[in-house]
Amino acid sequence: METMREIQFREALREAMSEEMRRDASIYLMGEEVAEYNGAYKVSQGMLEEFGPKRVIDTPIAELGFAGISVGAAMNGLRPIVEFMTFNFSLVAIDQIINNAAKMYQMSGGQVHVPIVFRGPTGSAGQLAATHGQSFDNWYANCPGLKVVVPSNPADAKGLLKTAIRDNDPVIFMESEQMYGDKGPVPSEEYLIPLGLARIDREGTDITLVSYGKMMKQVVLAAEELAKEGISAEVIDLRSVRPIDYDSVINSVKKTNRLVCIEESWPLGNIITELAFHVQEHAFDYLDAPALRVTGADTPLPYAPTLVDAFLPNAERIVRAAKRVMYRD
Repeated sequence: METMREIQFREALREAMSEEMRRDASIYLMGEEVAEYNGAYKVSQGMLEEFGPKRVIDTPIAELGFAGISVGAAMNGLRPIVEFMTFNFSLVAIDQIINNAAKMYQMSGGQVHVPIVFRGPTGSAGQLAATHGQSFDNWYANCPGLKVVVPSNPADAKGLLKTAIRDNDPVIFMESEQMYGDKGPVPSEEYLIPLGLARIDREGTDITLVSYGKMMKQVVLAAEELAKEGISAEVIDLRSVRPIDYDSVINSVKKTNRLVCIEESWPLGNIITELAFHVQEHAFDYLDAPALRVTGADTPLPYAPTLVDAFLPNAERIVRAAKRVMYRD
């Protein structure tokens, strides 16, 4: 029987990295402020003391450089974890991620694996404005050779990160800095969660709501509001956006006959657009209404808090979309 305890999101990530580093001496953590400062968001607190400066490595503000170093290290037998202070800064290193890490296995004819995890915070986090609050999960998910994970709670964060670290291919592991302090039940025993397996957060019969990452908080709130009006929403947390668990979504839609997808990213070319297309391709006859999307606004993220609120998906917008799909607006 599993023993559960309440720990923070950041603690779950720290446990995952520390447990894997104790298990495998080839794993190291590298990034800005991960060592002496214990991590910009204290995810790596205490790890320098335990593992030393050769395995918990502070870097200059040079994402392209330390990403490239780690890709080369992964090609030569090590298993790096690269922390970006924010995935906005990963754009400086995107050539290493897309053109080297993601493609090396294919370009080498299967001779060279790149077992590396790129992790750090993503998306909006208050008044960070246009260049520091962006969601690039759909950008990275577009690239073959990468796996992209976006957990929504501490238990998933730990189980998915341990799996990502053990994967022999590059994994983009995206967190929300607004969730690092969130607490939730996490098993004391070791466990792994497979990549590409969605989680049914809440069962329902009238409509399917699908999302991932910190947007799940808004989706759950929306489901609770809908329940007060007699609408039973099934809530699905994708957990990873490459690979995507299409089957879980399709099976849910076959039961509920209605679908609303929610994502923080900009509306053009995002994950849930692909998901909605896939559902209409494979479950069209089960849909009693067109699938709807709720996304971030098609504009750079504003700075003013009122405009940030208007930019982001929220429970109210999700409820409105659900009622529209139910023909109850």
